[in-house]
Amino acid sequence: MTDEYAYDAVVIGGGQSGLAAAHYLTGQGSSTAVLEAAPEATGSWPRYYDSLTLFSPARYSSLPGRRFPGDPDRYPHRDEVIDYLRCYAAGLDADIHTSTPVEAVSVSDGAGFAVTTGSGAVFTAPRVIAATGSFGSPSLPAIDGQEEFGGRILHAGEYRNPAEFAGRRVVVVGAGNSAVQIAAELAEHAEVVLASRAPVRFVPQRPLGRDMHFWFTITGFDAAPLGRIVKEAPTQPVFDTGRYRAALDAGRPERRQMFTAFEPEGVVWPDGTRTPVDAVVFATGYRPHLPYLVGSGALTDTGIPRQRQGVSTTHPGLGFLGLEWQRTPSSNSLRGAGRDAAYLVRRLQPAALRRGEHAR
Repeated sequence: MTDEYAYDAVVIGGGQSGLAAAHYLTGQGSSTAVLEAAPEATGSWPRYYDSLTLFSPARYSSLPGRRFPGDPDRYPHRDEVIDYLRCYAAGLDADIHTSTPVEAVSVSDGAGFAVTTGSGAVFTAPRVIAATGSFGSPSLPAIDGQEEFGGRILHAGEYRNPAEFAGRRVVVVGAGNSAVQIAAELAEHAEVVLASRAPVRFVPQRPLGRDMHFWFTITGFDAAPLGRIVKEAPTQPVFDTGRYRAALDAGRPERRQMFTAFEPEGVVWPDGTRTPVDAVVFATGYRPHLPYLVGSGALTDTGIPRQRQGVSTTHPGLGFLGLEWQRTPSSNSLRGAGRDAAYLVRRLQPAALRRGEHAR
């Protein structure tokens, strides 16, 4: 016999965006289930590399209803974020089902949706929020000769620490924050080249003595046209106190134009030179991870949600959270998760659905 559960809302994903959505849903009196595939509701944070530190201070890294503890001007470590999310989840008035992967979402016979889990249980609700982010779908480019390469190829999502790469020859691909941080860390233990199609663009972490998030707040950067200009830039800026620029200036890591091909022993550079390589780490981003919506009509043929500012344009009552540039430059960060969740929950209220506002 199939276990069936009825709720006012179902949130798929127990990371920062899903938990923020649950906060607002329960705050309006909606019975809410959060379905999380992992053993606890801490999102992708336990799988990030060991040395990861936020580039937003604690005062700007809180979810709604709970201040990030400790010195508000410090930059929290990955493990502090995990602890914070763990406590945040424990304080929610929602039913959080961990170790509960979602297999499919379909329109139910009545109003709303039927969410089927890996165990066969079915959760029904008139509102579903897909908040599984993108960590589960790393983006890896196809490069000539890749199948013949004898070294290791991995995505930044698989990287944990430099220990296994000590004394090796490594190429890190990318020009964003993760690429530069991983390459600089590896360069203290290995021979490292940072390969990118465009030069790294550094911006100061603390202009005029204030963290950049202070300036984002007082200027309204997230809602300003400047945010869209940054989105269209060929590379995203790397926030730096000076450490990473100094590392690249010193050649640790060396920065080179993106290689053109793999060969069995290494890579081939645009000038035709060859370098033996043991491993290549691609810090090349992610794509939305929404396998449970494939075939529903809610996604394009390439798996991109059909949505406007997080609200589905195809299915009334369906929403998305944690998408990169969903509404603002911070949509897939701790800083922006609460703001986007508040907006989406307002737009997915039953009265709004009856008025047909989902497509506006």
